[in-house]
Amino acid sequence: MIWAVRFETLLAGLAALVLGLGGPIAASRGQDAPAAKPEMRENCPGLVASDTPRIIQAALRLAVLGADQARITYSGHSTFLIESPQLVRIATDYNDYVRPPLLPDIATMNHAHSTHFTDRPDPGIQFVLRGWAGGEAPARHDLQYKDVRVRNVPTNIRDWGGGTERHGNSIFIFELANLCIAHLGHLHHTLTQQQLDEIGHIDVVMVPVDGSYTLDLEGMIEVLQALKAPLMMPMHYFSSYTLNRFVSRLGADWDVEYAETPSIVVSKATLPAKPKILVLPGH
Repeated sequence: MIWAVRFETLLAGLAALVLGLGGPIAASRGQDAPAAKPEMRENCPGLVASDTPRIIQAALRLAVLGADQARITYSGHSTFLIESPQLVRIATDYNDYVRPPLLPDIATMNHAHSTHFTDRPDPGIQFVLRGWAGGEAPARHDLQYKDVRVRNVPTNIRDWGGGTERHGNSIFIFELANLCIAHLGHLHHTLTQQQLDEIGHIDVVMVPVDGSYTLDLEGMIEVLQALKAPLMMPMHYFSSYTLNRFVSRLGADWDVEYAETPSIVVSKATLPAKPKILVLPGH
């Protein structure tokens, strides 16, 4: 009986401690995370929204990067954390559902779906770059911050009525560590020569491979062949079936590597001689 009383007292104390810690944390976030959207749930039942980001140990290692190195960590869906030699942190398609484990200095967004943007970015983010401007006007960004340059190339998207929203998406290009890294966002069409010229030479490209919400598989392959990036990182694939469909279609011509961790360090010296698809673990 004495043991039971003490055990209940211990449990009550622990509960009070948890509630005491949870209160200010919840208050600082303002409100609960939204429910997962259908775009994220389809073929991906394990992806559930949470206001606590997954802790990715590899991204939390603050090892010094060389002047020619960039660290890329896949947080999930279409969000990557990119870190420069001066530890400038960039989050792509920053949103309310999947966020990187570290607060970025720069956040880029697109708005084809709410899983690619937020109206409530963390106030600690110094630069929030939206890939659309509204009213069919193109968003234009060319930001230089420390050792990072961020610029964009606008593209069109389908609207909910079946028409076209001009300049509703942006391909963001990140120049750092002597590398050019492109994030295609929610790309819905192949690229014109003018857009390819604006993008320029690309070393690493982050490419949506779902084949339905974004551009179809054959169209996305055409885009990759035009970009000629030596390193391609799939994203926005929902399930192993969708990912494998993309990989099997291209694996005959390009090398394929499955990374063991969601974080890698890349440089010009480590880029593959033959085009490679690098799959980072995530959703």
